[in-house]
Amino acid sequence: MADVEHSGRPGDAFGGAEPGTRFRMARLGLWAVAAILAVRQMAVVLGTPSGERLTTLETWVGPEGVLHVNGSLYDSTQFTGSPFGGLVLKPLTRAAEQALGWGWTFGTLLLVVALGLVAARALPQPVSRRTELLAAPVAISLLMLSVPVRSTLWLGQTSIIPVLLVLLGCFAARGQRDGGLCIGLAAALQPALLLFAPLLWFTGRRRAALATAVTFAACTVLAWAAMPHDSYTYWVHHTAGVGLGGEADALANQSLHGALLRLGLSGPLEIVLFLALAAAVAVLALRRAVRYAQDGQLLLAVAITGCAVVVMSPTAWQYQLLWVLPAMVGRVGAQASDRYLWPVVVVLVVTLPTEMLLPNVSAVYSLRDNLVLLAALAAATAVPFLSTASPHYRSPVPTVYAAPVPARWPRVPLLPFWRRALTRPSLLLELLLIRVCYAAYSSVRTAAGGGRAVAEEHGHQIHSIEKALHIDIEQWANHTVVRLPRLEHFLSFYYDSFHFVVPLVILGVLYVRRPVDYRWARSSLGIATLLGLLGFWLYPLAPPRLMPGLGFVDTVHGVQDFSQPDYGAMTAVTNQYAAMPSLHFGWSLWCGVVIAVLAPRWWMKALGLLHPLVTVSAIVATANHWVLDAVGGATVVAAGFALTYLLSGPRHGAATRAPAEGEGGEEVPRPVRGAL
Repeated sequence: MADVEHSGRPGDAFGGAEPGTRFRMARLGLWAVAAILAVRQMAVVLGTPSGERLTTLETWVGPEGVLHVNGSLYDSTQFTGSPFGGLVLKPLTRAAEQALGWGWTFGTLLLVVALGLVAARALPQPVSRRTELLAAPVAISLLMLSVPVRSTLWLGQTSIIPVLLVLLGCFAARGQRDGGLCIGLAAALQPALLLFAPLLWFTGRRRAALATAVTFAACTVLAWAAMPHDSYTYWVHHTAGVGLGGEADALANQSLHGALLRLGLSGPLEIVLFLALAAAVAVLALRRAVRYAQDGQLLLAVAITGCAVVVMSPTAWQYQLLWVLPAMVGRVGAQASDRYLWPVVVVLVVTLPTEMLLPNVSAVYSLRDNLVLLAALAAATAVPFLSTASPHYRSPVPTVYAAPVPARWPRVPLLPFWRRALTRPSLLLELLLIRVCYAAYSSVRTAAGGGRAVAEEHGHQIHSIEKALHIDIEQWANHTVVRLPRLEHFLSFYYDSFHFVVPLVILGVLYVRRPVDYRWARSSLGIATLLGLLGFWLYPLAPPRLMPGLGFVDTVHGVQDFSQPDYGAMTAVTNQYAAMPSLHFGWSLWCGVVIAVLAPRWWMKALGLLHPLVTVSAIVATANHWVLDAVGGATVVAAGFALTYLLSGPRHGAATRAPAEGEGGEEVPRPVRGAL
């Protein structure tokens, strides 16, 4: 983030506005995004009927509409906090249910804002004033989007308070005693946060460490005196909260204890193994945190310790996983292009469901079930964050760019962040990008649609237009193929098998052999797919095989019930009416164009162009698409290439491949150096 103000070129954006104006516009835009996200979160929570929102908080609501205090805190499984947390909440017994819901939600949003402001001010120095001002709305927006904050708002939890207290104790308290008081209060609410006491001790803040321990002990004793039964239940019967709330082996528990239980371990062996591994993680994380704190990266040290707390806590539910997000401030990698990898991984892990990050394949279930835990474990023990003494900390090895070549329409500005880099992008980052984009594509494709009646009406519209144009060849092609079993099997197999394989192979070859052209091809494909999703959303269309009365034969899936069509195992995750445009043909056309442009031999070009020809034959003959669907697919692909050309200049303006170290290679245009 320290390089934000230096990226781009003067006058490239906002019509050549002055740098100060651009900065003010960017800052206002970021604050607007943060405000919109906050309003949306509040509207979602308060717009949900009572009983379905703030479920943890409403377990306290009694028959008279006020919070009840009779009986044990742990009579239900909803309250999982410490006895001191319950003691703090007891003054709310006079609050009405509706007012409590509004006040609690709005107060939680204010805590999120305060947390973002404190984190932004705690960025490792030196950072410019501009970076610090931009960091605040970015931090607040990321917090609003994160799963822990969304879960906290939905359930009515208090998990943001301990994190905020720790950050206040480390960065905002005036003296060590006040800092220790804040962290001790946080530990009284979440006992595993006592791990911050040795961090304070070993970094020379011993008065703060002692104040932390004394405050924690005083709060715990106070809660025991006021609620002895609940304290015994929490500390002895359910040792520090284990067993309260959901089952400890539930997927929501992203602690090491939960992972071991999910792996099938149990009993004394699991307990001993958990304690040993937790101790090892604590020792290693503390050593790293102390080193980075002494290096001037206190926020990173705090994040590492917090990630260790997540790992070694007996239970770390979703709303308690916020410690992973601040770990993104650590800088990893000597190359400028590598700097985005770790922050992007953290943001994706904390904001997206794990199903979007890893495919639904049994081989990766164990990895997917523990993804947040693995991110916290990596941050606490393994990620090689750079020291401020490293020459690459402030000055990473710059990315080499090709000299910009404007498109034919000079009024269309080239985007500064879309310059043609001559170096190979990060493989892990590209894989994450492809996976997330495909998951988003699948989700939008499945969600889009206006129902069977609308889709069939659009199907009749398309059929009528094709009749008027005399291109309604679908039925003839379909029935002809049905009479030729070998051709039918081949086209059905081709339709099912080559849609994803060929584009992925092309992207893989370009990534290895021609990284500059890989970026060009990847961008054009992404834009085309995005436009295709817009088509699915605006114009749901029944394919020929799902049009009753027209006599089409579904050669791929067999005879269909038009009210409940069956795609086999993919039925539940596939939109039956996402036919216009045909991305089956669109992606194959993209493959043909890329091969025809880049292949060095004429026969390779011819083979590449054969792929879209076979694909269009397959989609029409198998009754999965209309002819006009293929026209729509060709249109979005052409738009993808055209927009890439407009926004980043012609492809031939960059080198076709980046020379390896020590390799002479082909001559490339004079590079422009800068941060990626």
